[in-house]
Amino acid sequence: MVLSLYVVLFLALHLLPGMKSSMVNLNNNGYDGIVIAINPGVPEDEKLIQNIKEMVTEASTYLFHATKRRVYFRNVSILIPMTWKSKSEYSIPKQESYDQADVIVANPYLKYGDDPYTLQYGQCGERGQYIHFTPNFLLTNNLPIYGSRGRVFVHEWAHLRWGIFDEYNVDRPFYISRRNTIEATRCSTHITGINVVFKECQGSSCITRPCRRDSQTGLYEAKCTFIPEKSQTARDSIMFVQSIDSVTEFCTAKTHNTEAPNLQNKMCSSRSTWDVIMDSDDFQNASPMKGTDPPPHPTFSLLKSKQRVVCLVLDKSGSMSSEDRLLRMNQAAELYLIQIIEKGSLVGMVTFESLATILNYLTDIIGDNAYEKITANLPREASGGTSICSGLRAIIHSNQSTSGSEIILLTDGEDDQISSCFEEVKQSGAVIHTIALGPSAARELETLSNMTGGYRFYANKDINGLTDAFSRISSRSGSITQQAIQLESKALNITGRKWLNGTVPVDSTVGNDTFFVVTWTIQKPEILLQDPKGTKYETSDFRVDKLNIRSARLRIPGIAETGTWTYSLLNKHAKSQMLTVTMTTRARSPTTLPVIATAHMSRSTTHYPSPMIVYAQVSQGFLPVLGINVTAIIETEDGHQVILELWDNGAGADTVKNDGIYSRYFTEYHGNGRYSLKVHAQTRNNMARLSLRQQNRAMYIPGYIENGKIILNPPRPEVKDDVSEAKVEDFSRLTSGGSFTVSGAPPAGSRTPVFPPGKITDLEAKVKEDHIQLSWTAPGNVLDKGKGKNLTHSYQFCCTKLPLTI
Repeated sequence: MVLSLYVVLFLALHLLPGMKSSMVNLNNNGYDGIVIAINPGVPEDEKLIQNIKEMVTEASTYLFHATKRRVYFRNVSILIPMTWKSKSEYSIPKQESYDQADVIVANPYLKYGDDPYTLQYGQCGERGQYIHFTPNFLLTNNLPIYGSRGRVFVHEWAHLRWGIFDEYNVDRPFYISRRNTIEATRCSTHITGINVVFKECQGSSCITRPCRRDSQTGLYEAKCTFIPEKSQTARDSIMFVQSIDSVTEFCTAKTHNTEAPNLQNKMCSSRSTWDVIMDSDDFQNASPMKGTDPPPHPTFSLLKSKQRVVCLVLDKSGSMSSEDRLLRMNQAAELYLIQIIEKGSLVGMVTFESLATILNYLTDIIGDNAYEKITANLPREASGGTSICSGLRAIIHSNQSTSGSEIILLTDGEDDQISSCFEEVKQSGAVIHTIALGPSAARELETLSNMTGGYRFYANKDINGLTDAFSRISSRSGSITQQAIQLESKALNITGRKWLNGTVPVDSTVGNDTFFVVTWTIQKPEILLQDPKGTKYETSDFRVDKLNIRSARLRIPGIAETGTWTYSLLNKHAKSQMLTVTMTTRARSPTTLPVIATAHMSRSTTHYPSPMIVYAQVSQGFLPVLGINVTAIIETEDGHQVILELWDNGAGADTVKNDGIYSRYFTEYHGNGRYSLKVHAQTRNNMARLSLRQQNRAMYIPGYIENGKIILNPPRPEVKDDVSEAKVEDFSRLTSGGSFTVSGAPPAGSRTPVFPPGKITDLEAKVKEDHIQLSWTAPGNVLDKGKGKNLTHSYQFCCTKLPLTI
């Protein structure tokens, strides 16, 4: 019991936010467990590893002084991809993976620049997802443009770890101060420079002129640029321009520029970056180190990814016989083995009740025979008690190493002994993904996934919930083109002798290894499937499983046709029955990056009445996909569903408009317990588009003033107007966002207290002749829910000779 309490407290402090599980810990002023992962598509280059080490070492000292001797980098793991050659100094990773890394090294999608950035879309003070450096940034000299790589890393680390934001604004580089002067958007205002327009440039020299004031806006003209002095005395701020030699600190309450129209002021209610940092969990118990000595240098571990190893640990206890749970588990497990797991993986299977049985030792998935060897052993009968640890120990104490392997643990039963194997699991080095089936699954089950960096899922009334969960557990190596993608997931109770009809768009980024699967509860339906060119597939074309688990599967020959596929299912039985449709595919080719969708909640646990935020990211490569319909389906333990339309409008729960992150507050709690999240992203009529803009990146400096002359840096690669937003075909994506747990909520049906209206975050004032026009997005009556949801209001005030303070 003491061990269980320790683990739960550890998780509460470190691992609860979102689906991403960073393993970073702060112990005695030093950060341990940082993972920097190199993408499999990056060519092998020993210099890359050396430069990463030098960057982190420099960053550690810079961070130590910037935080007034409070924190530094102590232990860092560099994850080498499988595509690189093996070396004796490379160790085997444990829970470390590319998808869960704190820093990724990957090529940019489309060659439009090497700006370092942090994927960050949470609220003020909430941690980001990852830092992205390109190989070119790490291998070339960018000192004049971004400053040293170590300084850039600290800038991005502040985004990632402490949830603070940039203090510049590319879209609004100038503003009018209270003193009625035009100022560059910056922090602090002690940073000096000049404002010029470049007329003509040859090489590193340019003809410039002073900026002119725009009579309509009162600001400088659009092409005006702020050029900082190379030599400064100002010491802040790192979140504005870390490349200036004198800048070694974050803006404090004393130096913070509250007037600047930047994201830091917008998201953090005009608080300084240092104030937000000091309120973070890291700094609650991090006192400055005594003395004057610098921190010790970081230590580095080189880990090399290995062949994917997955073991299914499946519950076959007596309770699995109720509500067709054993049947549903077998349907989902078969789909996973045939359609989701990547070829070349090693897969094993264990079942458990009171005792555990190893049914399949590790099998190399290289052909249909390999799948069949495992699926043939899926359990046919349910009996006995529930001993989760027996199932896990059968894997952990086998003769094969579990370090770096994955375990998919599915159970529906209670087990008061589950905490007895927590320490063994932690030491095993395995990642455990947990699937809780039904409302009675052990309450401590998620502790296993939390402590190992695995996913957590919950399925109950949603018939396709298990299939969606298994479909989400793909390789975490960073090889996106190998991962399975879910295009359709539908379950409907169809009246006897009635049809179920539907359509699925297949876009040109996918189409390889495409499957169409139908399941039923009583009698096999008649199946009709037609591709965009009119080719028809009928019931006889579908392969029915040999295990009598009521499923039929069609593998589309070759590459699936691009366009809209139509399907019809006829319930031939006289009674109503549940019919489900699932369609999965993979990237069209190894060089084609598919559109993907991922989803998660802002936290994995919450206590009523604290609101949560649903996040869905839709992207192609690293580029956001805009203008699509994104819907979240949240289901409670009793089957109650809440459907939310997610928005990318920069208001309410959404941090930045048009960044491909679709968000919404969730407040409709319906009792305590587990909740599941599923997201459907789709577009029709060619409304979607790609955006090439990236947020939260290190500021590009066009040049400096040195000895009275402007010294230009190499120009940043510019994106042409016709490429900055590219069209995207119609597509459909489904993904599970895992599960989260609610406590303290009133019983279902109780009146929910009214949450306040959401904060207005995009108020803008524009001069219109003799008027000031105010506009903003109304977030809604209850946070971002209500009649005002997505309307832009504008009001006009006359007589601009009088000062107007809002």
